[in-house]
Amino acid sequence: KARAVVRDVGRAMGMSFQEVDKIAKLIPEHPKMTLEKALEQEPKLKTLMEKEPDVAQLMTVARALEGLPRHASTHAAGVVISDKPMMEYLPLSKGQKDETVTQFDMKCVEKSGLIKFDFLGLKTLTVIDTAVKIIREQLGRDVDISKIPLDDKKTFELLCRGDTTGVFQLESSGMKELIRKMRPSTFTDLIALVALYRPGPLESGMVEQFVKAKHGEIEVEYPLPQLEPILKETYGVIVYQEQVMKIAQELAGYSLGEGDLLRRAMGKKDPAVMAAQRKRFMDGARERGVPEDKATYIFDLMEKFAGYGFNKSHSAAYALIAYQTAWLKAHYLVPFMASLLTNELGKAEGVMKFISDCRDMGIDILPPDINRSRKSFTLEGDSAIRFGLAAVKNVGAGAIEAIVKEREDNGPYASLLDFCTRVDMRKVNKRVIESLIKCGALDSTGATRSQMFQGLQGTMEAGQKAREEKLSGQLSLFGGVDEDESGDGATSWRLPDIPEWDELERLNLEKEALGFYVSGHPLEPFKREYGRLTPVNLGNISTVPNEGKVGIAGIISSKKEITTKKGDRMAFLGVEDMEGSVEVVCFPKVFVQYRELLEADIPLWFEGTFKKGETPKDNKILADTIEPLKEACKRKAQGMIIDIQDNMVEPQDLERLKELIKAHPGPHPVILEVTVSGTGKAVLDLPTDFKVEMEPSVSREVNELLGYQAVHFSYSDISQEATQ
Repeated sequence: KARAVVRDVGRAMGMSFQEVDKIAKLIPEHPKMTLEKALEQEPKLKTLMEKEPDVAQLMTVARALEGLPRHASTHAAGVVISDKPMMEYLPLSKGQKDETVTQFDMKCVEKSGLIKFDFLGLKTLTVIDTAVKIIREQLGRDVDISKIPLDDKKTFELLCRGDTTGVFQLESSGMKELIRKMRPSTFTDLIALVALYRPGPLESGMVEQFVKAKHGEIEVEYPLPQLEPILKETYGVIVYQEQVMKIAQELAGYSLGEGDLLRRAMGKKDPAVMAAQRKRFMDGARERGVPEDKATYIFDLMEKFAGYGFNKSHSAAYALIAYQTAWLKAHYLVPFMASLLTNELGKAEGVMKFISDCRDMGIDILPPDINRSRKSFTLEGDSAIRFGLAAVKNVGAGAIEAIVKEREDNGPYASLLDFCTRVDMRKVNKRVIESLIKCGALDSTGATRSQMFQGLQGTMEAGQKAREEKLSGQLSLFGGVDEDESGDGATSWRLPDIPEWDELERLNLEKEALGFYVSGHPLEPFKREYGRLTPVNLGNISTVPNEGKVGIAGIISSKKEITTKKGDRMAFLGVEDMEGSVEVVCFPKVFVQYRELLEADIPLWFEGTFKKGETPKDNKILADTIEPLKEACKRKAQGMIIDIQDNMVEPQDLERLKELIKAHPGPHPVILEVTVSGTGKAVLDLPTDFKVEMEPSVSREVNELLGYQAVHFSYSDISQEATQ
C-alpha cells in the first residue's frame, strides 16, 4: 500500500523517521490510494520530489515496489477445506505457531478449486453472553437471546434516538447521525443501515436517496414492475449484491452462478469482462421481452451501484448482533453496561468511556469493596454497578478467592484488623492490601484511607498476633477481632489519628490502583463549566479537522521529557479527560513557558493545533498555551446564571439572594432563569448594579442559600475557534 511502501523504502534508504513520516502523511488516507493518485492530489508531494533528490529516489523505488507482497503472513480468519490431502492441490508450509498454512493467497486457493471460509471472532458475542449470564445469575431471569422479537418497540425507540453507545456497529458519531435521520422501524431497515454506512454509499448519494424515499420525501420509482419485489425493502435503491444477481436472473435469465460472476465483474470493474457481461445481459433481456432502452438503463444502474453493493447475508448477520445488543440495552441497561465494562477490563480508555456513559445515564459506578465485590462486575440495586476485585492492580486470582471465601464462610469484615486477622496472609500480602486501600475497597470498614494506609504494617502485625493467640487457645475470636475492643495484646491496636488525604490525592491513588478514577474525577467539579467552553472532548476529538485549532480540558496522566538536538528540553504529555486520552506535545518554547504548570497536579486547559493520526491512538495536540482550568473558566466566563425554581424558593430567599449578590460586586452580569411550575421559564437580565464577582465561594453561598445546585455560567464562545 502507498503509505507502507514509502515508510519501508525510506527506512531502507537510511532516512530518519521524522523525514519519512512527513512524506507518508502527505499521502491522502483512502483504502484504494496509490502513489500515482497521491501525486495528482497532493501538490506538496510533487514539490518535495522536485526539490529533494532523496525524496525523488524514494518515490521512484516505492512506485516500483507498490502493490507487491512485503512479507509472508497468515490470514487472520481463513480456513481452507479440502476433499483430498491438501498437498494434492497446493503447496503448504508451517506458520509461526507451527500450524499448517497454504503458500497460495486466498485468490489462488480459490482458483485451485478449494473453498476458503472466514471465521470471524467478535468480542460483542462475549459481551452478549456475559450480559445474559449476569441477568440469569444476579436477577434470576432467563433470556434466550436467539428468540427475542425482532419488532420490539422499545428497541427501535432506543435506535431512533441514536442512543447506541455500546451497540455493535452503531457507535460512531456518523452512524448515530444516520440512525437519527433514517429512524429505522423494521429489522430490514437495520440490515440496510449496516450496508449503507460505508464511504462508497455515503459519497454516491445512495444513503440520501434511501432516507428520503423511506420517509416519503421522494416517490419510489421502479423502471420495470419486475423490479418492485426485489427493491421494495430498500425503497428502490440497489443496496445489496444479491439484488444485482436477482435482477439479472429475473430480467435476463441468468442462473445464480452466472449472477455471481456478474456481481464479481461489476465489483472489479474489468472493462473486457464488463463488455461481455453487458452483451450477455442485453441478449437475455431481449429474449425476455424487456425494451432495449430499459435494459440499458437498468444495466447502467446496476453497474453504478454494484461497486458499492454489500453482501446482504453478511449485513443481516451484523444487523442481528446490533439488534441483540440494542435489545439488551433497552430492556436490561444496567446488566448490559456491567457486561461492557467487564469486557473492557485491562483497557483503561474503554472503561473510562463506559464509566462516563453510565454516569450520564444515572447509573452509579461503585468502587471495589471487600464486603460486597466478587471477582467481576456485579449489580447493586436497580441502578448501580459494583467494580469487581479483579479490576484492582496487584490483586491476583488467589487473593480474590481467599477474600471472597472467608467473607462467605464467616460474614463481612468489620475492620482492617479483622480483615488482616481472618484472611490468608500468604495470598493477601501487604502489597495487595495497599492496593485495596488506595482504590477504596476497605472504605466500608469505617476508617479513612489515609489511616489504614499509614497503620497497615502495625495492623498486619496485630492480626498475626491475634491469629497466634487464637491458635494457642488464649483468645476466642469468633468471626475476627475489632480494634475498638479494649484489653491487652493484639486487640489494643489502634489506627493512627491522622487527616484523610485531600480529594486530588485520594483520586490519584485510586487511579494508581485501578488505572482510572471511579469514585470521582478531578474534572468532575468543572464538567458543566468546561462543557460550555468547547464541544470537543477526548472522546470526539477525531471529528476536529487535521491542523485545526482546538481547546481541551484534561489532567496530565504521564510525562516524558527529552532533550532536542539543539540541547533544548521539550515534553510529551499523556493527557486525559472523562472520555479518553491524547498526547500533547510541548515544544521547547512552550515547555519553558509552562514548565511549572506541568509539575502541578491540577486540571489544566490546553489550546493548540490538532494533528490527526492514522488511528485515534496516534492523534496529537501541539500545545500553544496551557493554563489552570479554573483560570481558563474564570477568564472566559461572561456571566453568572442563577436557576430559580418557584417550588423550591421562598420570597425571603430572593431578598437574601439580592443582599448576597450586592455583597460581592464584580465585573460579571447576573441572569436569573425563573422556572414557574406548569407555565414555563422566564429569563431576567439583572441591572448593571447587580454585577458580581464569579468566585467559587460566591457560587457556594448561592447554592447553600437556595438549597440546590442553582449556579452555572455563560462563556465566550470559543467552540468555533476550537473546531475551525
